[in-house]
Order: sequence, then C-alpha cells, then structure tokens
Amino acid sequence: MAATTAALVGATGGAGTTRTCLELASVLAAAGDDVAVLDAAYDTQGLARRLAGRLDPDATALVTDMTDQPLAAGLVEFAPDADRAALDTETLPESGRIACLPARAPFERSARAKTAEAAQELESRIEAAATEFDRVLVDTPPLGSNPAVAAVTAADRVAVVTPASERGVDAAQTTRGRLQDVGTSADAVLAVDRDGTDSFPEADADAVLPQFSRDTPAALETESGVDAVTAAADAVFDRQLELQLAEGGLVDRVASLGGN
Repeated sequence: MAATTAALVGATGGAGTTRTCLELASVLAAAGDDVAVLDAAYDTQGLARRLAGRLDPDATALVTDMTDQPLAAGLVEFAPDADRAALDTETLPESGRIACLPARAPFERSARAKTAEAAQELESRIEAAATEFDRVLVDTPPLGSNPAVAAVTAADRVAVVTPASERGVDAAQTTRGRLQDVGTSADAVLAVDRDGTDSFPEADADAVLPQFSRDTPAALETESGVDAVTAAADAVFDRQLELQLAEGGLVDRVASLGGN
C-alpha cells in the first residue's frame, strides 16, 4: 500500500521546504489526489505567507488552546494558479483539493506549541489528516524541536530537503544521523537547486528541484518542472506519475500507484 503521510524536513534553514511541499501538493492534486499540507515550522510560519484570508484557528492553536476542535476548523483551501502550460488539461482527472493548516501565531503561543504535550497533539492531527486526505505533507523545520521530532516520527515517510550544494550534501548527511537518533530514517533526499549550478551529486539525491522564479507553485508549467516534481513524488510517496510531454508542450497523463 502506498504511503499516505510524509514529513519534509529541512536540512538547513531556508532550504525551500515550504515551497517543495506546495509544489508536490500541486502535482498530486493535478493527478486527482486530495492533499493536506500541515505546518510544523512554527518559527518561520512560511506557509501562512502563501495563503490569503483569515487563518484562525492556526496550527499552533489546534495543538494548544483548541485541542478539542476538529482538524477541519483550521484548514484553508489553497488554489494554485490554473495556468498549467505544460499540461493537457483535457486528459487530466478532476483536480484534487489542497488544504493547508498554517501556523500564524504570537511568540507566546508558538512557544507553547513546542512543548512535548503539544507535539503529541500534532501527531494526532497528522493521523486525523490521513483519514481525510489521500496524501498528507508536513512542512517540518530542521530537527531540534519537539514539533519536528513529532512530525518525522509520526509520518509514514521522511524526505530531507536540502540545498543542491556541497553544504547541502553535508547538511543532508547530518540530518540523516539526527533522524536515526530519534528512531527513524530518511526515505528520500530532495535537493533544491537555488543557484542554478545543479552541483548536488546525483547519487546523493532522489530528485533535484529547480529554483522556481515565481512565488506560486510553477512546476507544472515547464517540462523540466514536471520531470523534477514527478520524480520527487515518486521518491516521497512511491506515487508514479507518467507525464509524457506531447508536441507543443502538452502532457498526456498516465498515473499509477506504486507500492511500498
């Protein structure tokens, strides 16, 4: 059976974990999956900056003050731009939905959300999301806090997101060791090519994602983006998406689920 939940953990700060979560969510939704993106990066709160409208209650409230509230209370629908120039939309199934549970909180509540008790509640929120969505992605900060440890131990699979650089190779290796220290392991390494040099050794990464220029998810608009994010989906979820580009940049979709 294919994995349902995955924690994407940053090997360093600013590795591109939030953007990678949303790019993966977009390609999975295009293939018909319902996807949830949960925010465990309470300090940076990067997911909230990509969402519009009211965010209340947020992820920190649902693991502290509002533990009796259902997961749906904090979910915010996320709709990527409809312009998918590389996709033949006529061959796609009805798009799945993307729902996000972002963190947007004052320091005091963010601090309380990092307690061991709140981390246990985060685990229950991940489990709840897995009953309501086909795929669950957890935007996870570098290991070093209770929420990060809860995310990587509760998820079915763990992917390390790291810069595609020599520094990123070292950071990914360090993160692998820390994952072992908390009783789990890395199932995949996703390198983000932030400077365009693609210097990450091929043997050390399951997928290399380009640094997209747009603020919103854009992987589905180019052949290289489609190739990169579908490789990431395969590595993270064993979700095989065969997107064959046709003449004119259109894609004929054939999707299949792989097993673990």
